[in-house]
Amino acid sequence: MKGKFSASNPETMADEIAALNGATRADLTSRWRALYDSEPPRRISRDLLTCALAYRLQELALGGLKPATRRLLAKVAADASARRPISPSAAPTLAPGTVLLRNWHGIEHQVIVSEHGVEFQGRQYKSLSEVAQRITGSKWSGPLFFGLKQRAQVAHG
Repeated sequence: MKGKFSASNPETMADEIAALNGATRADLTSRWRALYDSEPPRRISRDLLTCALAYRLQELALGGLKPATRRLLAKVAADASARRPISPSAAPTLAPGTVLLRNWHGIEHQVIVSEHGVEFQGRQYKSLSEVAQRITGSKWSGPLFFGLKQRAQVAHG
């Protein structure tokens, strides 16, 4: 096993992750020190140690969590530490009776939010994504299709 990780390509990362399964406990501990610059938790199981190392290799190669996810996790951890009820803020819910309109290829489509899903063309659907697929013929995020969330911005650099 190598001491440092260099993510030159996805195959290298995949090979390094695969090598974790055959590594000794001492190799895994050494790898932890190299990747995290700290000692691993004293009673960490081999499986958890392997998973944490695989995650770290992927994080270094592909990038870590989005800042919003990090903030949510920090909030949940703070609530747990303070013994407060853990209540991550969920996506906004739509009240029954809400009408959503979407123009697709010159046709205006109307969806009505109900207690148990959404109604489209007189039929009940479990989700907006089902309706978006029915309209477009391909898989879509329903909230994205109906303008309830923005497409992630791509960083140019």
